[in-house]
Amino acid sequence: MRQHNHPPEPLLLVPGLMCDEAVWAPLIPLIAHAAPCSVVDHGAASSLPQMAEQLLRQAPARFALAGHSMGARVALEVFRQAPDRVSRIALLDTGYLPLAAGEAGQSEKDKRQQLLHIAKTQGVRSMASAWVQGMVHPQRLSDAVLMASIVTMFERKSLEIFEAQIHALLARPDARSVLQSLHVPTLIACGDHDAWAPLAQHQAMQALVPHARLAVFADAGHMAPMEQAQAVADALLQWLAAEGIGQARGKEAH
Repeated sequence: MRQHNHPPEPLLLVPGLMCDEAVWAPLIPLIAHAAPCSVVDHGAASSLPQMAEQLLRQAPARFALAGHSMGARVALEVFRQAPDRVSRIALLDTGYLPLAAGEAGQSEKDKRQQLLHIAKTQGVRSMASAWVQGMVHPQRLSDAVLMASIVTMFERKSLEIFEAQIHALLARPDARSVLQSLHVPTLIACGDHDAWAPLAQHQAMQALVPHARLAVFADAGHMAPMEQAQAVADALLQWLAAEGIGQARGKEAH
């Protein structure tokens, strides 16, 4: 078997809802020495399994995978479909459960439909300006550069893509079994002020993946990679350097 030191396999960075390379741009210069990075584009895909299939068609034979928000759900789908191709996985500011039944699920559906309605009637920029208010640490709402970069990133995506991605999220699969099957170095991480995917959700994910490391980024909301790039980069570098589970435990599992 080929022995290799770092850099390891290429690192695929998977953006979330209406996001693109801009969500990863602040930290790529901080981690590129540890792994060659590329950012995935979901195109017009309207389901998480479809996004995962697209990624796998374009991906190298084996790769490391880091996803943010919806992108982390896509990463879990990739692992479900091709576990042997993923060397390690990082799940940032995300969730793992399907749409809830009853009132809670209807409430989420209503919130997403309200944003879609704003995008349809007032444009994607207006929707992004409303959406971003709850997506960053409260103290960053006055950071004009950060806020503009998030809104502009959203504005690069069309209304049709927004509709397709909302459809994908509302029909998202239950990822509990995937989390329980993870056998590669795993990072689960979020901002300490993530109101959309709170810390408790990530603690519940870690409970399903006992070997996973949980990192919490101080003074960050849902857009942690853009809000606290250095802290996120540090966590990713530690994860990229982590030994594989088999390497760490030796051969006793066999």
